[in-house]
Amino acid sequence: MKIYNLTGYLIIALYAVACVYSAPAHLAPWKGLLIGLVYFIFCWFLGGLYLADVLHLGIAHRSVDYKGWFIKAVAVVNNTFAIYVNPITWVNRHRLHHKNSDHDGDPNKLDSDGFWRAAYLCLLPYRCQENLATDEILQSRTIRVVSSPVFAVVAQAATFCLLWQLVGSLKFALVMWLGARIFGWWVNMVQNYWTHTRKFGYRRYNDERDNAMNIGEWLPVTATFSACLQNHHHYQTLLRLSHDESEYDFGFLTLKVMKSLGLVKATARGELKPPDVPLAALDF
Repeated sequence: MKIYNLTGYLIIALYAVACVYSAPAHLAPWKGLLIGLVYFIFCWFLGGLYLADVLHLGIAHRSVDYKGWFIKAVAVVNNTFAIYVNPITWVNRHRLHHKNSDHDGDPNKLDSDGFWRAAYLCLLPYRCQENLATDEILQSRTIRVVSSPVFAVVAQAATFCLLWQLVGSLKFALVMWLGARIFGWWVNMVQNYWTHTRKFGYRRYNDERDNAMNIGEWLPVTATFSACLQNHHHYQTLLRLSHDESEYDFGFLTLKVMKSLGLVKATARGELKPPDVPLAALDF
């Protein structure tokens, strides 16, 4: 088993065990496990929808168009009740990451950065050298409020206190809170380290300018909503991150569901399939 898979499964297993042993007496271990898994899945799914689908494909790459109210709603709900991520700084860092992948100016990781340096950068990335996040949606009042440090602190503190009150145990609330965020760190490492280190994964396109690698196993693809399929470093605007029918693409499945609900549609450049992409059709 690859180290990134082993690490991910180990975090999930340890989280489950910690929920069982930290559950308060009035809940009992198995009910504590159930509550812990519900919270874990809630944070994972909402975070994936927010980061991979909305911020990544919807804003950073402009591959799909969402309803404006939907973008704002997902940003507010995720950053209040799940794991906080500043939408403006994330979009800017991601665009700079593609512009300077693995080289000076990439705020996520340089070619020379090893595991521990990359792990540190997940929490405190390199300083951005320019601002590429000037989109109209990012200048809206709702997004500017969500991006405020005051909102981040107040919303996350209030939600933690609510979680504490709901489960009736500070220890149990801390286990769930920290466990979900440790898993979020692993998701970040998959995207920033393991998919940008050439000894892991595989490459579909021989682009020497960066280290982008595809990681296609079930857990990392599901956990990252397919953001670990780095085909999009070759074609950044294509809405589908899988470039072959053999590649499992959980994120694309969620996009198709949202399209059926009328929440999203492809942009002109998002649905333009280059001739060397080995797909018969985008199927969107």
